[in-house]
Amino acid sequence: MTARRATSRHDVNKQLSFALYGAANRLVRMHKPFLAPLGLTFPQYLVMLELLGEAPRPVGELGAKLGMDTGTITPLVKRLELSGLITRRRDPSDERRVLVDLTPAGEALRDGVWAVPDQIKTACQISDDKARELREALDDVGRA
Repeated sequence: MTARRATSRHDVNKQLSFALYGAANRLVRMHKPFLAPLGLTFPQYLVMLELLGEAPRPVGELGAKLGMDTGTITPLVKRLELSGLITRRRDPSDERRVLVDLTPAGEALRDGVWAVPDQIKTACQISDDKARELREALDDVGRA
């Protein structure tokens, strides 16, 4: 059997998807030492970040904002509720909707959660301008 060599443009290291995959994995791992003292996983951190910005929020709205389907956001919210950081209750004006709100324990994480983006930016050694440019480029790719 003869081995074939991919052309340089077909090399995995030349693929945009590989670069994005690798960068995303590294960034998620980079969060771990900052989230561990808060007792949060990366997906839980994203939920808490959103709720610290505005709460209460419907589960569906929260999932849509974070790009998570119901099968992902629901167990995440349940785990955060079990840990005492949030509450879930039916919306009195629409029983089909479940509202998620922060508990005092969840609210107490505000400073720690809000410190993480600056910690990550420092760890990445990236300027505000470069971070903005990168985020805009990635948003463009995500909308394509």
